[in-house]
Amino acid sequence: MTRSGQPILRVLRPEQVLARRGAAVDPQALREASEIVEDVRRGGEGALRGHAKRLGDLLPGQQLVLDRSDLAAAFNGLPAEQARLLNRVAGRIRAFAEAQMKALAPLRFPVAGGWASHRLAPVARAGCYAPGGRFPLPSSVLMTAVTARTAGVGEVIVASPRPAQITLAAAHVADADSLLTVGGAQAIAALAVGIHDVILPCDMIVGPGNRWVTAAKYIVSAEVGIDMLAGPSELVVVADAAADPGTVAADLLAQAEHDPDAIAILIAMDEETLEAVSAALAEQLAGLPTRETVSLALRNGFAVVARSIEDVVELCDRVAPEHLQLAGNASRRLEGQVSHYGALFIGESAAEVLGDYGAGPNHVLPTGGTARSRAGLSVYDFLRVQTHLEVGDRDALDAVAADAAALARLEGLE
Repeated sequence: MTRSGQPILRVLRPEQVLARRGAAVDPQALREASEIVEDVRRGGEGALRGHAKRLGDLLPGQQLVLDRSDLAAAFNGLPAEQARLLNRVAGRIRAFAEAQMKALAPLRFPVAGGWASHRLAPVARAGCYAPGGRFPLPSSVLMTAVTARTAGVGEVIVASPRPAQITLAAAHVADADSLLTVGGAQAIAALAVGIHDVILPCDMIVGPGNRWVTAAKYIVSAEVGIDMLAGPSELVVVADAAADPGTVAADLLAQAEHDPDAIAILIAMDEETLEAVSAALAEQLAGLPTRETVSLALRNGFAVVARSIEDVVELCDRVAPEHLQLAGNASRRLEGQVSHYGALFIGESAAEVLGDYGAGPNHVLPTGGTARSRAGLSVYDFLRVQTHLEVGDRDALDAVAADAAALARLEGLE
């Protein structure tokens, strides 16, 4: 509660919770990004440098592209503990991605006259974007580039504006080939169309970014693959009376401090839990170094009391959040009933922050209700399932050939 007695999170009734179908692409950002993308497409390196300098990405004398030796030098200059940290986290992300790869397999299936088959083929070149705003985000470099490399991508290019040493070192640990020191729509344009003698066009572009990055990804998605159009980060925590209010509050605050646009939502299973978490929020917020950002973000979220497991499931699936955490005794009952989320965290010890910082699964996740139609980033985003047809026995094809001819004639293709 605040000093006025009002809860920090506004309280809604269950019927006031609307399905999230957020517009991921901001119209103004789309207009501005369109101009930048077209400018880079026409003007190449000169246009890229111009926008990068105008927006503060490139400082005088700064290199546009850093190669493997530059990334290695950054890693070698790190304090030993930071170097070990990057390697540990990358190892966990890689191990989970390798396990995902093993869950896939080539296929060879008998058909009339021969065989149908598929193989898994990685894209040749991937661009991995990592934001470089208020803080460096080496975790995003690891999540995207390690996953791409594990999928078998031949060339991995990281793009990040004003990259800190830890960002460059993360690119080295992820085995990236190079790093483009530019951000925003101009970086996405460069990754998509290529820059002569600088970088080749990518086949897939992944990674989180601001509204201009998202708009640019939307624009270039007609010619290259993208992972998703992600908006502000989201967390829903479901808590019952058995959940620890302080832990739940900390999880909500950890989400809210990402960005002033972040969304933190509490679904409490009784009034007492809502009040206890609200009190813990106020207490923890008072001493939080990031409270200015958190206070703004908490205005985007809300709290709601659900009276039954059925109500919780309906609310969770209506929101379809990026992150869904289940805390308290009800977590195991809910685990098999909720359907729509980017990533699920079961039990209050499975804090969402562990997903963000490398327990294994990826932290690049769908937002704005799009978890209803897609999942988070994985090795699967970098793979194509290519089908083959082999025919060795033409005599066995009679029935299939007759059906093919009949169907073709129905479509007017004699």
